[in-house]
This record gives sequence, structure tokens and C-alpha cells, in this order.
Amino acid sequence: MDAHRQQARERIQKLLVTGDNRLKQGVAPAKVRESYEQALAVAREAGLEESVRSLVELRLADLDRAAGRPPPGGEPPPGAPAR
Repeated sequence: MDAHRQQARERIQKLLVTGDNRLKQGVAPAKVRESYEQALAVAREAGLEESVRSLVELRLADLDRAAGRPPPGGEPPPGAPAR
């Protein structure tokens, strides 16, 4: 693996952990989302998107669920008002 890809992997991991920590600390969901989306952008630039996308999508879906929003294209959470 070349140095650029290794640095990208390290940056992606740091961004995912930052997002996770922000979520645990109750930081604004927009900031959490920003960390996850930055991780995906770094992965895309380094050609690693396929290996990271599912991790980011899962975290974003969990974030949406915690905020009471249905995931894109998904059903609203149980008990949520219908739109």
C-alpha cells in the first residue's frame, strides 16, 4: 500500500472516531454528520470509497434515527408521525 493511501486510511479512521465521539458527547448532529461525510470524501479521493461507504452510511442512518428522521428512502421509525 502506498503512503498516500495509508495516510488517507488514517485520516478516515480519525474522522470516523471524531464523529463517534461527538455523537457520544451530545454535539450537534450537523457536526457529527460533517465528520462522517468528510471521512467519505477522503475515501472517495483516495479510491477507498467502496471499503468505507457502508460504514459511513450505517453511521448516518443511526444519526438520522437518533434525530427521529427516517433514513433516506426508508420508513419512519416506529411511533414517528407520518408525512
